[in-house]
Amino acid sequence: MAKNKIFVLCFLFLICCTRNVVEDVKPVGEKGEIKEAGEMGETGEAEVVVKVEIPIVDRIAEIYWAEVGVRELTGRNDGQRVEEYLSAAGRKKGDAWCAAFITWVFKQAGVKAVVSGWSPDWFPARNTIYTRGAKTNRIPGKADVLGIYFPEKKRIAHVGIIDEWGAGNFSISVEGNTNDTGSREGDGVYVKRRLKSQIYKVSRWV
Repeated sequence: MAKNKIFVLCFLFLICCTRNVVEDVKPVGEKGEIKEAGEMGETGEAEVVVKVEIPIVDRIAEIYWAEVGVRELTGRNDGQRVEEYLSAAGRKKGDAWCAAFITWVFKQAGVKAVVSGWSPDWFPARNTIYTRGAKTNRIPGKADVLGIYFPEKKRIAHVGIIDEWGAGNFSISVEGNTNDTGSREGDGVYVKRRLKSQIYKVSRWV
C-alpha cells in the first residue's frame, strides 16, 4: 500500500513539473523569434513578424515616387499638396516650389538637409559631389539632388531628385514644379529623363 502511495505522489509531481515547463515555453517562429502569447496565425501556428529596415536612399525614393502625379490646383503654384511642400520650406502659396518639394521629401524621410525653397541653397561646397566639367566628380546616385543652370538667371534655377544615374547619357529624376517638357515653371511632380549634360551640379545628403 505504501509503495502505491509513493508511486501516485511521484506521478502527480511529474505531471506538475511537465505542466510548468510547457507553460514557460513561448511559440517560436520559423527564424527562431519568440512570440508572445496570442500571436498566432490562422492555422494556429506562431506567426513571424520580421522588421526589415530599408536603406535610407530607398526610403527617400519611396517617398518621392509616391508624389509623382501631384498637380497644382489652378496652375498658379497652389493646391493642398503643393502648399504642403511650400510650407515645409517656409514658403507661401504662389511661390515656385521645386526646391520646396525636395525639402518636404527629406523631412518626410527624417533626413537632415537644407530647409529652403531657393534652388542655389541646395549646393553648398561640402555637399556638392558633381559639377559639370570638373575632374574630381563622384558618381551621382539615387536620392542625390540635381541642379540645372539657367544662363538668363545666372544661377541654378531648378532642382530635382535623381533616381537613376546610369551608364549612358541620360539620368532619371523626380522633380516638382515641372511638366512634360521639363520646364522650371510647370504644374506638378513628374518623372524626367534628362541629358546628363543638362545637369550643372549634384549634391548628396545621405
